[in-house]
Amino acid sequence: MSKPIRMNRRTWAATWAVLCVAGLAATAGLKAASAPGPHPEKPVSAECREHVAYVEKQLEKARQKGEGEGEGEGILAYPRRGVDPVDCTDELRDLFRSER
Repeated sequence: MSKPIRMNRRTWAATWAVLCVAGLAATAGLKAASAPGPHPEKPVSAECREHVAYVEKQLEKARQKGEGEGEGEGILAYPRRGVDPVDCTDELRDLFRSER
């Protein structure tokens, strides 16, 4: 039977250090690879574009009348019939964020 290879403490410490650095580098690489990037633009339906344009027009009318200028007032937008509310959610959210 062969004798096991004997390693001194420095060799063990160096081996563990190399393994730890390799593990940290691999973890950093995986995190960077899975970082959220820009999402591709999804197509917007014609009904949704019309609905967003309608909401923009109503907001402009309210501004001209002087409504909605107070603090803490919100905007309530309901989807029209034939418009999928889930389809327009992102577009309406973008519209209202740009209004602030």
